Amino acid sequence: QVQLVESGGGLVQAGGSLSLSCAASGSISTINDMGWYRQVPGKQRELVARIISGGTSYYADSVKGRFTISRDNAKNTVYLQMNNLKPEDTAVYYCKAVVVRTDGPYQYQYWGQGTQVTVSS
Repeated sequence: QVQLVESGGGLVQAGGSLSLSCAASGSISTINDMGWYRQVPGKQRELVARIISGGTSYYADSVKGRFTISRDNAKNTVYLQMNNLKPEDTAVYYCKAVVVRTDGPYQYQYWGQGTQVTVSS
């Protein structure tokens, strides 16, 4: 009933930039929270950045000052601008949305399919 489609990602050299986007569609009433997480093999998925409906954003310490999260509420889309990328940023990046559906009132979380970000040294 709700789909998240990610785009962006790819291969970049250390110090470079990449931009990710994630568009939510389907039976959406409101999106309370959108965020980006990442995972490397053998490790737990970790929060990169999240932004709530009022616009307040939160970042992992490892990306503060380098990554910027933003959202376009009219398009139900969240973005992640990643600058000064480091090899340790290499991971699969997942988008997450916490959604109140049109059949409300409860909220559910949905995940995107993931997109690979690879930073070469």
